[in-house]
Amino acid sequence: MIKAEIITIGDEILYGQITDTNTQWISAELDKIGIKTIRKSSVGDSEEAILEIFEESSKRADIVIVTGGLGPTKDDITKKTFCKYFNSALIDHPQAQIDVTAYFKRRGYVLSGTNKSQYQLPSNATYIKNTMGTAPGMWFDHNGVVYISLPGVPYEMKGLMTLSFIAKIQERFDTPVIFHKVIRTIGIGESALAEMIDVWEDSLPPNIKLAYLPSMGSVKLRLTGFGEDLKILENAVEEQFQKVLPTIQEYVYGFGNDELEEVVGRLLIKSKQTVSVAESCTGGYLGHQFTKVSGSSAYFTGGILSYDNAAKINQLGVKEETLNTYGAVSEKTVTEMSENVRKLMGTTYGLATSGIAGPSGGTPEKPVGTIWIAIATENKTITKQLTLGGSREQNIHLTTINILNLLRKICL
Repeated sequence: MIKAEIITIGDEILYGQITDTNTQWISAELDKIGIKTIRKSSVGDSEEAILEIFEESSKRADIVIVTGGLGPTKDDITKKTFCKYFNSALIDHPQAQIDVTAYFKRRGYVLSGTNKSQYQLPSNATYIKNTMGTAPGMWFDHNGVVYISLPGVPYEMKGLMTLSFIAKIQERFDTPVIFHKVIRTIGIGESALAEMIDVWEDSLPPNIKLAYLPSMGSVKLRLTGFGEDLKILENAVEEQFQKVLPTIQEYVYGFGNDELEEVVGRLLIKSKQTVSVAESCTGGYLGHQFTKVSGSSAYFTGGILSYDNAAKINQLGVKEETLNTYGAVSEKTVTEMSENVRKLMGTTYGLATSGIAGPSGGTPEKPVGTIWIAIATENKTITKQLTLGGSREQNIHLTTINILNLLRKICL
């Protein structure tokens, strides 16, 4: 197994001023070519800290990938630190100078003295052209370890990895064949799922591994096969896939990159059905899940965000008596919300949510996390009470997942 370590450089990452998305993307791309990321680290703009992590990572990994610190300002010290680490010197690289000069000329900018530093590289670096910016890509091969230096700007980093470095890594290393298959489940926790399939998991062949990837409200099962022949590997993983599927079928909503809202959308399109929403506690998040899918206008007509009781009465036609007697968070209220929005919008289904998302608003009778959801059709209305109790964001997210999954089951 070829091992990689990814290092991000920059005080702004450590201070939490920007979110590091680079390491996630890079490790996913490395995984596709059979390279295992064994560690991810972040260091500030400190020569001492960078040198220390270079030395440590060289003992653990075959490939060390560094992002950040390649700008023209004084706080960008990656190139100078590479020089110190390799005992080399910064030089004007002829091809880098041509490329950087041309980049500025195309955009009508004057190449300032500060920006001229962009074509200065450590003397032992292999220069890799950055077609999307001026920060150079650099490749070092030192004592059997490959060091790759990339810009911190995500789109520049991705361009260099995709266009140049992935192929160069595959040329340098004898990468194994890896094949993944993902099963997406909902409505069952990780531990319960593990108990359900433990006999099957124990019987997996040595070259096929199972990983549990839990997220809020769902669990992904990833089967990963390792080998030398892709076709044989695909068949072996598929065989195991078919063995476990009948056991967990009731919880499976999709495969691979399927998202729940996409699966629901496909079912609605297939059956030529439509949906509308009446939201209270989810505050528009349910409608957003529908509209984030391209082409959702084929089945999603719209909704009413009835957060206040007056909106429930005036916009949705919920009876004032219902609200006074049962409260906004009740089976009776979501029933009327779902039935009325369906009629108003003329859709196959009307969906409704109402609850106490928190952190305030709870009572002994209805604590935070008490949620009611409903789905109305022409002939019946299905309701369900949820008892959640997490943070406000969690309660909104889980309510949306639950009602989408309930709709998925109805559409099957």
